[in-house]
Amino acid sequence: MELSQLEVFLAVARERRFSRAAEKLHRTQSAVSQTIRKLEGELGEPLFDRSSREGVLTDAGHVLYEYAEKLINLREDAEESLADLRALQKGKLVIAANEFTALYLLPVLAEYRQLHPMIKITVQRGLGSHIPDDVLQHTAEFGVLSYRPQETRLHSIVTYLDELVLVVPPQHPLASAHEVSIRQLGAESFVAHIVSSPYREKVLQTFQKHKTPLHMDVELPTLQAIKRFVAMGNGVALMPEISVENEVARGELVRIPVRELHVQRKLRVVYRKEAGLSHAAQAFLKVAEMVATQRGGRYRFQKES
Repeated sequence: MELSQLEVFLAVARERRFSRAAEKLHRTQSAVSQTIRKLEGELGEPLFDRSSREGVLTDAGHVLYEYAEKLINLREDAEESLADLRALQKGKLVIAANEFTALYLLPVLAEYRQLHPMIKITVQRGLGSHIPDDVLQHTAEFGVLSYRPQETRLHSIVTYLDELVLVVPPQHPLASAHEVSIRQLGAESFVAHIVSSPYREKVLQTFQKHKTPLHMDVELPTLQAIKRFVAMGNGVALMPEISVENEVARGELVRIPVRELHVQRKLRVVYRKEAGLSHAAQAFLKVAEMVATQRGGRYRFQKES
């Protein structure tokens, strides 16, 4: 049983005559009759009372009529929904990110919402090391990473350049310095993120190279907590620049360059190679590229092989 057969059946039932149904469908009467006979043969039931010149439905015809209407309406609903998806009038976008990489998304998603307000957006939090698997397992369509994944099944686009920066509270003795050295930090109490990362290892190696101790006396679970704790006068911290821009601009924290420490991070948007992107996802990439072009600076849109 095909939808095209049901359309012919409904036309005959509504027009009450095979000839009028044929005219409405722009088909010959014999073609309409043949379609109905084939449908009746497949169902094993007569659908019209042949003793009447009118298209009178049998009991089986009445049952089929109800279901045929539902099926045709469902098809029309599906076609309308697909048209809405193409026009970005509905749909969803799921992105996996961690606390740090989600900060890159904020201006991009703000622009995206302006252009496509009907798309539902979910940014689900995950460990950076697990995000590639989240994308590959279809838990998210995009992932945002601070490292280049080794997984060959993922496309990767560099979208932002960040840097690890030293921040201190305004009342700190070093707050007025234009630059400090690693050795000057040997006596400082650092507030660190409780989750280890490759960048912490780079910092540790740099301090070891300069034979300087690194005192991580406090570990906290979020960047927000670290910023607030340091701003209260409880030590210093090395943090992603993107995470402290507002606090530095407001004077709540002071950023100080460290002469021997230059740790740059490339943020990347990754997605599956073998999967066709949804219309909502394709629109996100266009917005990310537009934001990079308009803002410049640390924003990028560079595809990696």
